[in-house]
Amino acid sequence: MSAVTECRYRAAKARQHVVRMVRSSGAGHMGGALSCIDMVTALYFHTMRLPAHDGPWPDAATYLREADPGRDRFVLSAGHKCMAQYAVLAEAGYFPLEVLDTYGKLGTKIPGHPDMWKLPGIEANTGALGHGTAISLGMALGLRGTDARVFTILGDGELPEGSNWEAFAAAAHHRAGNLVAIIDVNGLQISGPVTEVMNMEPIAAKLEAFGWQVWEVDGNDMAAVIELFDALPVGTEKPQAIIARTVKSKGLSFAEGRVEYHYWKPKPEQLAQAEAETQAAVSEAEVQR
Repeated sequence: MSAVTECRYRAAKARQHVVRMVRSSGAGHMGGALSCIDMVTALYFHTMRLPAHDGPWPDAATYLREADPGRDRFVLSAGHKCMAQYAVLAEAGYFPLEVLDTYGKLGTKIPGHPDMWKLPGIEANTGALGHGTAISLGMALGLRGTDARVFTILGDGELPEGSNWEAFAAAAHHRAGNLVAIIDVNGLQISGPVTEVMNMEPIAAKLEAFGWQVWEVDGNDMAAVIELFDALPVGTEKPQAIIARTVKSKGLSFAEGRVEYHYWKPKPEQLAQAEAETQAAVSEAEVQR
């Protein structure tokens, strides 16, 4: 089985898990989670070197204490897209799938933003937009002398935060070549089209001017994503940036590219349709395995 086929199947399952969490909570930041989920899946199931463990991790503290210190790290800077990471971590076996049914519930281990002290596999608390790149840079600098890399995902609506650009400048200055920043450019944020709220284009040219090596990809094309991840240079002094063009709410026909699904409170008939569509996608991907 090819890596692309396997990752397509895992991404289809992860989208199904996102809808499962929406059912549990009755709402959630679904749009961005579904736009970036193909890339998160490819990272966990193909690209990153992850710590081996027999079965689910018992708790977050055990993970942070015992996980291989030479592992690659993933930081979700756009922390409100956490359902994507929760879904992929569950699919990868970091914790039982039943935990997904606690999303939005009191005392849950999977709150509305990632918490490294609650869930195994989370490397940093995120949610305050614009902070993830700086956190990731600190990790990357701390991992110098090892083969480990740090990957972070930002949203295009997150880019206006000035702290991103301070971190971009510092990463280039300190030659953090083991840092990879993936920008999920789905074109929409909660207030409307990104180009109308605060246009940051041309993103690639700006990052190149800051000293980054920049790549562009269709972030919902699994074959293209894996090909690019495999092509990223190792041992370079330039930090790497990926401009990933994606579709908001990718995988749900009625929601794709629509700003009102950034944060979704589904009606019963919408939820039923979402469950049917994600199940159909899983069945189709399973046939291809």
